[in-house]
Amino acid sequence: MFKKILVANRGEIALRVMRTCREMGIETIAIFSEADRTAPHVLFADEAYLIGSAPSSESYLRYDKILDVAKIAKADAIHPGYGFLSENTGFAKQVTEAGIVFIGPPAEAIKTMGDKTMARQSMLQTNVPVVPGTEEPINDIKEALQIAKDIGFPVLIKAAGGGGGKGMRIVEFAEEFSDAVSRAQRESQSAFGDGRVYIEKYLEEPHHIEFQILADQHGNIIHLNERECSIQRRYQKVIEESPSPFINVELREKMGQAAVETARSCNYFGAGTVEFLVDKYKNFYFLEMNTRLQVEHPVTEMITGTDLVAEQVRIADGQVLSIKQEEVTISGHAVECRIYAEDAAQDFTPSTGKIIMLQIPNGTGTRFDGAIRQGMEITPYYDPLLGKLICWAKDRDSALNRSERALREFYIGGIETTIQFCRSVIRHPVFREGPYDTHFYNLYKDELHAELTTFTEEVLMVAGGTLHHHQNQTKHSSQTTGSTKPSRSSWVTSQQRRQDK
Repeated sequence: MFKKILVANRGEIALRVMRTCREMGIETIAIFSEADRTAPHVLFADEAYLIGSAPSSESYLRYDKILDVAKIAKADAIHPGYGFLSENTGFAKQVTEAGIVFIGPPAEAIKTMGDKTMARQSMLQTNVPVVPGTEEPINDIKEALQIAKDIGFPVLIKAAGGGGGKGMRIVEFAEEFSDAVSRAQRESQSAFGDGRVYIEKYLEEPHHIEFQILADQHGNIIHLNERECSIQRRYQKVIEESPSPFINVELREKMGQAAVETARSCNYFGAGTVEFLVDKYKNFYFLEMNTRLQVEHPVTEMITGTDLVAEQVRIADGQVLSIKQEEVTISGHAVECRIYAEDAAQDFTPSTGKIIMLQIPNGTGTRFDGAIRQGMEITPYYDPLLGKLICWAKDRDSALNRSERALREFYIGGIETTIQFCRSVIRHPVFREGPYDTHFYNLYKDELHAELTTFTEEVLMVAGGTLHHHQNQTKHSSQTTGSTKPSRSSWVTSQQRRQDK
C-alpha cells in the first residue's frame, strides 16, 4: 500500500480525499496557491507545498510544478480529485512516466472518453444506445445545418473537449443554427482551449441519470446504481439524489449493464461515471463518461456504504475490488445539495468576500463535505462550490424532510450562497412528487425565486443571535478604543439591499 499520496487539488475534494487516506494510514501532501496558504486542506495535510500564484493557470494547472513537488516529497501516488487535471491525458501520462502512480484510469481511457466525439464513436461499436448526432466535430456549417435538419430540431450544440454546460447551446430553429454554433465554438475555446463542437438530438423531457462504476486492473467491473442529476441550471447540477425517483428496477438493470459495458469497451479501471439521458418513454442513451470521481459521489456512498476514494486507492495499488456486483445493495435514500458562493436571486452571480459567521448543520444522517471556516476569504479565482450537504434517511420523503431541516440550520454569513435556493427546490411540490426532468428549473424558475424572498426574515432571525454576539464583542472592543459605533454584518447589509430593491 502507498505510504504517501499527493492530492493535486484544493477545497472540499482535496480534504475529502485526505480524510480517507488518513483512515487508511497513508500520509498526504497538499499543494496550494498564494490564495490558499491557510486553506483547510493545507492545514489538514501532513505536508504542504506552495506551487504558484492565485490563478489556477499558475498553480493548480501547472503539472510540471506538481510533479516537482511529488518528487521532492517522495509521493508514491497522485490523486487528482475532480476538475483541474483530473481528466488531463498529458498529466496522467507524465505522472506514470515519472514512476508515480496516477490514481485514476489509464491515459488512453481518459483520451477516449474525455473527447466527446471520440466517446460517441467508441460507443457506436457497442450495444449501448447513443443519442442521435454527429460523429465528427462541425467543420462545414452548411453540411452541419443539413445534418441538424435531418436529425430534427431542436438540437444541441455541444463542446467536444469539455463539459459542465460550457460551449453548449439549444437550437430550436434552423435560422438560429449558424450563430449558435459560432457562439458555442468561442465559449468552448475560451473554457477548454478547444473550439470543436458537435450536434446532438435534443430529447423530450430528458432525465439526466448517471451510474457509478468501479473497475479493477484484473477485469472486474461493477456498478453501484444510479444518481438522478436532473436538477440543473445552465446545465450545472444543483441537487442530486439516489435512487432516482424516475427509473424502475428493470430499467436500472439495463442501464447498469450498459454502464459496465461502456467501461469494458475502453479497458477502464478506477472509479468512473457513465452518464445517460432518459426520455419520458424510458428510452435511455449514452451521454458521456466522466473518468474521475464525481462531485456527487457521496450520495452513492451513503446508500451503498462504500468509500469510493478508498476503492480508488486500492485499485491503483493493484488490488482486486473489495465488493462483487451481487453484494451491492441499496439502503435508504440520499440527497445532495450543492452549496455555491452564488446569489441565486441575481441569476447565480458569483459571490466573494469573507465568511464572517458560519453554522454547519449536523444530526442523524447529515453529512457536509466542505472546506470552509469562519474568517475564510472566498476569492474569485476558483469554482464557487463551497461544499455539499448530503442527507440520508430510510426513504425519499424522510431524506427530503431531513434535507430541509438541515438547510434551515445552515448559515453562512458574509457572502451569498445557494442554501436557500436548494431549500426552495426541496420544498417544491413537483420535486417532491419525484418524476421531474432537466427542464424543472426553467419551468418553475419564477416560483423558486419568489419563495427565496420568504426565507429572508427567517434566515435573519436565525442569524440574529450570532449577530448580537458579534456586535457585543465590537461594543466591548470599542470601550478600549473610544469608538461607540456598532459594527454591522456585511451579510445582513447585502440582504437588506436586496429587500430594498
